[in-house]
Amino acid sequence: MKIKLLMAGLLGFVSATTFAQKGELKTAQTEYEKYESLRGTPLAKASLTTAKESIDKAAANEKTATLPQTYALKGAIYSTYANLDTVAATSLPLFTTAEEALKKAKELDTKGENKQIIETANLNLAQYQLTKGVAEYGSGKYDLAYKSFDYYRTILPEDTNAIYYTGLSAANSKNYPAAISNYNKLLTTKFSKVQTIYLDLSSVYLLSADTANALKIVSDGVAKYPSNSELRKREIEISLQTGKEKEVLDKIQAALAADPKNKTLYYYAGLTYSQTAEAIIKEQAKAKDAATKAKLQATKVENYGKAADMYKKALEIDPNYFEANLNLGYVIINPAIDEYNAANKLPANKQKEYDAAIAKAKAQFELAKPYLQKAKDLNPKSIDALTNLRTYYLGVKDDANAAKLKAEIDAIK
Repeated sequence: MKIKLLMAGLLGFVSATTFAQKGELKTAQTEYEKYESLRGTPLAKASLTTAKESIDKAAANEKTATLPQTYALKGAIYSTYANLDTVAATSLPLFTTAEEALKKAKELDTKGENKQIIETANLNLAQYQLTKGVAEYGSGKYDLAYKSFDYYRTILPEDTNAIYYTGLSAANSKNYPAAISNYNKLLTTKFSKVQTIYLDLSSVYLLSADTANALKIVSDGVAKYPSNSELRKREIEISLQTGKEKEVLDKIQAALAADPKNKTLYYYAGLTYSQTAEAIIKEQAKAKDAATKAKLQATKVENYGKAADMYKKALEIDPNYFEANLNLGYVIINPAIDEYNAANKLPANKQKEYDAAIAKAKAQFELAKPYLQKAKDLNPKSIDALTNLRTYYLGVKDDANAAKLKAEIDAIK
């Protein structure tokens, strides 16, 4: 009889102990939920402290240590502490403990009874890695930032900021395949800065020496956002690099046929011709015989002339179009600079030829002046406008006005 009573006492003791430990789990859950509701208030810290004390007790007891709820709560509570700790040396162990506990919670919670608390812990881990990634990126540790942001992205795979940060840090750490993958993913979302992604992705393709995809992606961007000036410029630049200026001109002309009053399209046509002319300058530097140089010069002047025609059409629609005035002045003055430089290379016994060449150059300089002046009037703080107008004054030997413009440029710089 005494033995039976003793056994009953032991069973009662075991049951009471188990109940007590499950009570710790309940306290941890209640106090953590209270912390969540009080987050940001002075009372929140006390609830979180109590929650941690209780979960540590539950995790230390063999009766509750391996329960899915214990692991889930431990993951949530420790990940919260990790986010609150701003010192990497002490926050990382908290994060690691939370990560390990959460992994076990996911394995054991086959019925999904702790789904909500597991999701909360997951978000805490994502937030920790986001904060860590931002600090690493700010310190120029792009490879580490990529790993942190990628962790964040794996938890929130559809979060556009997570995808963007991962792609951005990958690009800066020269992990181009990862950057390309993430930027391409962004193009399928409603990311607020998606137009910029077309530019960024084309840049990454160029850095990867993949000009074909660089041109394709930026052309896709132009097709979707035809009014985006940066995308248009990039398409023109890559088209010229890859010898496809005719294709981009055909696209602009087709767009003009549908919208003949679009000043911007005329501007881009002009920009294509003027950049084609600029590209010839490099060929001239390589040319060794006079005949080749002369032919290239004629082609360059021809393209500047076609560019001028397009800029003039843009100005017919909008006389105050700053970029068209600026570029028209430039493409007119450029041949004048060539004439002026060529004249100054003539030998001293060629005075008559020199005078004729200088007179021709001056006439060309004068043709550019109205547009150069207009550009300066429209944007008095534009370094480009001031520099081009100063070039005119230097070309016509008006040193006083050239000096005034130099002072204006220096004041802005």
